[in-house]
Amino acid sequence: MTSYKRILIVEDEQDLARIIKDYISKQGYEAAIINQGQGTLDTLDSWQPDFVILDIMLPDMDGIELCRQIRQQSNVPILILSARGSDTDKVLGLGFGADDYMTKPFSLIELLARIKSNLRRVESMMNTVHTSRQAKEQDVLRFGPIMVDKKAYRVTREDEEIPLSAKELELLFYLCQHPNQVFSKIQLLDEVWGYSTYGDENTITVYIRRLREKLESDPSNPVYIKTVWGVGYKFSFNEA
Repeated sequence: MTSYKRILIVEDEQDLARIIKDYISKQGYEAAIINQGQGTLDTLDSWQPDFVILDIMLPDMDGIELCRQIRQQSNVPILILSARGSDTDKVLGLGFGADDYMTKPFSLIELLARIKSNLRRVESMMNTVHTSRQAKEQDVLRFGPIMVDKKAYRVTREDEEIPLSAKELELLFYLCQHPNQVFSKIQLLDEVWGYSTYGDENTITVYIRRLREKLESDPSNPVYIKTVWGVGYKFSFNEA
């Protein structure tokens, strides 16, 4: 009767992989382990997991490259694990389509919270796809040359499509829903990712930077996504 969510763990540290699997299995999830990158895409296709935990330090291939390949094949949520905590790794990981990032060592309780949060986001997105015609117009926001269509997961600037990851679009859509309203990093983590207690505020910094690179004509002097120093960020728009 119960439909268990499937979680694929791509981790070469066998003890760690087993600990993660045992822990999340006790929480009601179905879990499988792959100890190397090879075969991950085939398993993704045949097993159809609902969530992927991906170590970027794999023995046979670069986990960041594997993340990119997964994203080309599927929109499954991906959480990257890494022993490297540098901002560069975060930019690379999130830029290639990862939805979340955790640095080793980490708390299993925090990992579970992030899994639940990301799965809730996916369910919410699927519910949005089946919403009534009344809600349809609320899924499309227009600000001058910029159009954000959450239902189609599409963003255009002067009718030219801008490729965004699912989480980049969700963050942009949330900011656009509240033009000229300032949000702290904690608020954005809570509203877009669904957690703030365990969230890394640097995640927001990375995503804002990537949105500016893709959306703004001059990312160093943004017109739309502005920083309010000491407070947070806002989507700035004034009707002409």
